[in-house]
Parts: sequence; C-alpha cells; structure tokens
Amino acid sequence: MLPLQGLTVIAVEQAVAAPFCSSRLADAGADVIKVERPEGDFARGYDAAAKGQSSYFVWLNRGKDSVVIDLATKQGRQSLEVLISGADVLLQNLKPGSMEKLGFAPARLCRDYPRLICCTISGYGDDGPYAHRKAYDLLIQAESGLASITGGADGPSRVGLSIVDIATGATAHAAILEALIARSRDGSGADIRISMFDVMADWLAVPLLNAEAGNPPQRMGLAHPSIAPYGVFRSADGRDILISIQSEREWKKLCADVLGQPDLPGDVRFANMVERVRNRELTDKTVGDIFATMSRDQLLKRLSDADIAFAEVNTMADLAVHPHLRRIEVATPAGPVSYPAPAPIFVDQPRQYGAVPGIGEHADRGIGEHADRAKAAAAGTPSS
Repeated sequence: MLPLQGLTVIAVEQAVAAPFCSSRLADAGADVIKVERPEGDFARGYDAAAKGQSSYFVWLNRGKDSVVIDLATKQGRQSLEVLISGADVLLQNLKPGSMEKLGFAPARLCRDYPRLICCTISGYGDDGPYAHRKAYDLLIQAESGLASITGGADGPSRVGLSIVDIATGATAHAAILEALIARSRDGSGADIRISMFDVMADWLAVPLLNAEAGNPPQRMGLAHPSIAPYGVFRSADGRDILISIQSEREWKKLCADVLGQPDLPGDVRFANMVERVRNRELTDKTVGDIFATMSRDQLLKRLSDADIAFAEVNTMADLAVHPHLRRIEVATPAGPVSYPAPAPIFVDQPRQYGAVPGIGEHADRGIGEHADRAKAAAAGTPSS
C-alpha cells in the first residue's frame, strides 16, 4: 500500500509549481483530482516536445484525474464545493485573489472543513506592496536577485530550468506532508500559504548574507567564488572537465598524481586556499596548461585514480545516454513517454506511475462519483 493511498487532493492548478507538488502526492498514492478550466491547463500548450504534447504537462501531471469545471458559473462553483467537501487537501495556485472572489477563501474553507489542509501558492504572499502581482518563474528569478548571481561576467542570466517553480512545488509538497502528519495526531487541518518570492529568498540566504557582509557575489560561470581550483579545464582533445579541490589534502593529490608536480604546494602562491583564490588566474593557468597536454581519457583515469572530485560538462544529449540516468515510462494520450525517474528510491517498494490525462478525461465519472470517492476516503472506507 502506498503511503498516501486513500487521501484525496483537489488541485485547482496550472503551470508548474502546484502541478509539481500534486504530481509527487499522486506518485505516493493520493487520489489527485486536477480541476481544469474548459480550455485546459495552459501548460498543455507550452511546447510539443513529448509526442506532440507539452513536455511540462507530461512531466508534471502523471497519475491524476482531469475534470473540467468552469468556475465562472454557479454550477461550476457548486461542483468544486462538492469536491472540496470530501477532500483531504486543497492545493491551488490561481492568480492572487481569484479563489476568494469565487467564494473559496482559505479561512472560510478551513472553518467549514476543519480537517482540510489548504495550501495556497502565490507569487508574493498575502501582504505587502507586491501581493497583487502576477508572478512567473523568470520574473521571480529576476526580482529575488537570483539572476544577478547566475551566469558569467557579461550579464545576469536565467537558470536553465524553472527553478523557482520547482523549488516552490517542492516546498509545498513538504509543507503538506508536515500538515498531514500533524493532522494524524490532532485531527486538525491547516491553512498553508507559500510564496515563490519567499522560497527563493530563503534559498538565497548565503549570497545575501555575504553581500550584507560586504562581499557581494560575483558572476563566475562555472568557477567558485571562494575555492580554487574549482572550475572547468579543457583536455587536449577538447573536452571540458570540471574539478573541485576542497582541501589541502586534495590539492596535494592533484599536484602529485594528476599534474605530475608534487612540489607545487610548496610554492607560496599556492600554499593554501586563500592564496590560490588570491592568485586564481595563475592557479587556473597552471592547472589548465597541464590538463591541455592530456586527452580526456587520460585525465579521467588520473582524476579517478587520485580520488579527485570531477565531472564532465555534459549536454542534454549526453544526459539522454548517461549511464546513471534512471527512467520511467508513463502513458499519455499520444502514447508512452519516457523521462527521468523521480529521485526517491524506496527499497523493495517499486513504484508504478499513472497515466497523463487528457482534458476532462475523467468527466464521465461525474463530479458526484469523485465526491463519493473523496468522502469515502475521508471517512476511511472504500468507495463503491
């Protein structure tokens, strides 16, 4: 039996952040009912990379039921109320204030359904001068300062994936699980508010504290601001290899066993981390010149034999055939799609992953049946 089996999640969601959260709840066995507008979650149209379907949608909506509800109508709002009445969790990330205008304010729902765990995702939270703003991933990357410390010297850059959305979805997932644990003890639900800005601000604590201490982070590409050598060096045959030297022991091993320069640590310019960072240009040139005399295979063998931390700077094409890549295959309306497996491995408890739904695919079951299943789950009894 999966850990969340028997629990019902109503997900009034769109885009990435909330769907990331609810997909993980579905993976763990929750009955996730995805409420879509008549035209569907707009993430269905983001691209056509997964057999003509959106890669975002296929990745984040496996194992869910899709029902179409037009919340602009009285009947639609009544239908959503019926679903919520038997749910364990309500997750939503609509435009700020939308649920309140529709009559689904979290405070009212938590009062009417005291066991309900209500999780609201927004851009900037409920209060403050930006609370009314729409917010998307890249906007928060910029507003939080993340973009200012990402990229190289030529200018700020976007992180190459939807890191704010994913981080927010993961935060919501953890918060909901905490609330479920608390409810198992005292029977009380929860009203959880999570803002994308808060999530990123939390994650940016280290660069912020350094900036406030007078050491604002500099954009350094694949180098590290306080460690050297820690960066990319090129082999004789043109392959980029990233190494990380974290301690004096590792520096000595690198010099002796990889660079063939065992006396190098005795040079005062390389004597410790502070000096190597101070003389970063010379440090990197010394390492880089020797790396450039060896092939990729020679370097990888020497680095591995010396137990030096390293990685190749791979592309998505490299990831697709990477020997460590685990995959799952999920059914979709256009056929099976294979993509990376979720990270957690539950030993001796293999997971099965549900299909990606078409728009309103489960409407034939009717709101009533979904509500019956939700109420049965809430009561701890199987539905008919």
